Amino acid sequence: MESLTITLGGYAHSDAVLDGRVPVDGYVVKPVEVRPIIAAYRRMIRDLEFDVCELAPVSYLMAREAGVPLTAIPVFLNRRFHHGDVQCSPSSGITAPRDLEGRRVGVRAYSVSTGVWARGVLEDDYGVDLSQVTWVVDDDDHVEGRAPANVERVRDERSLSEHLAANEIDAAFTGNAGTGRAGNPKDGWEATADAAPVTYPLFADREVIERDHYLRTGIYPLHSVVVVRSELVEKDPELPTRLYAAFVEAKRVAVAEDPDFTALPRLARQGAMVGGDPIPYGIGSNAPSLAALQRFSRAQGLIDAEPGEDLFAPGDYPDS
Repeated sequence: MESLTITLGGYAHSDAVLDGRVPVDGYVVKPVEVRPIIAAYRRMIRDLEFDVCELAPVSYLMAREAGVPLTAIPVFLNRRFHHGDVQCSPSSGITAPRDLEGRRVGVRAYSVSTGVWARGVLEDDYGVDLSQVTWVVDDDDHVEGRAPANVERVRDERSLSEHLAANEIDAAFTGNAGTGRAGNPKDGWEATADAAPVTYPLFADREVIERDHYLRTGIYPLHSVVVVRSELVEKDPELPTRLYAAFVEAKRVAVAEDPDFTALPRLARQGAMVGGDPIPYGIGSNAPSLAALQRFSRAQGLIDAEPGEDLFAPGDYPDS
């Protein structure tokens, strides 16, 4: 049988694919561990290093348009809401989303998924003119060359956390999208971040606002998608369907063992918010999120293409 190198983040709902409990029909899976998984995104896009890889969905849209020979299947291993990810400096005086106009906001890279989703919400729901915000970054985009003129790269080695503490930026994203790490994606990068400065959230009642946004729009922000090297799909057109079936079965196994998602409590909380499966796979059940992702990416200058329906390799993808 053919071997298949697969690189994913650490999720209980995909572990059965990696450890062999759920086989990919016709293939021998060879797991490749990369931590943080974000480092694998860059290696996959720039060097096609793996056969199958988890990828940031915005980076997939950008790579696809740039001609990188990757194709996706509608398996979305991770997702998050983002209203709570914008934190403001106590000296900024920011009290409402439109106060971000004319300010400097830190984000790891302009195309990072958290930034794209949050900017889309800020523009759609609150009328923020994104062109009037200076986005301060300290890392490269996985696909370079699309950042607009109002993106500024930090000119020293200090982290975004340090810039925020020094009041040189007015707000910043948290976690791996901003102040929760330092430098390029590498093992232990969270440990290199400075202690987060005292901040306050742009949205104090994040969970109430996030649930309201989901109920109004049906958008449940995607944070990963599984991609395959296109030459493998050309060689075996059934591979996408086989992979999809394996990931669906792996999720079923994980949910049977841990129906409350105790391995990743955030997903349990999100499942309660959306009133159902916290990690739905398939195209139909994710249509609002996929349309929004494309629309936001285009509006923010990251892709040129109009939203389309040909994002995934041809295959059999029942919603699951």
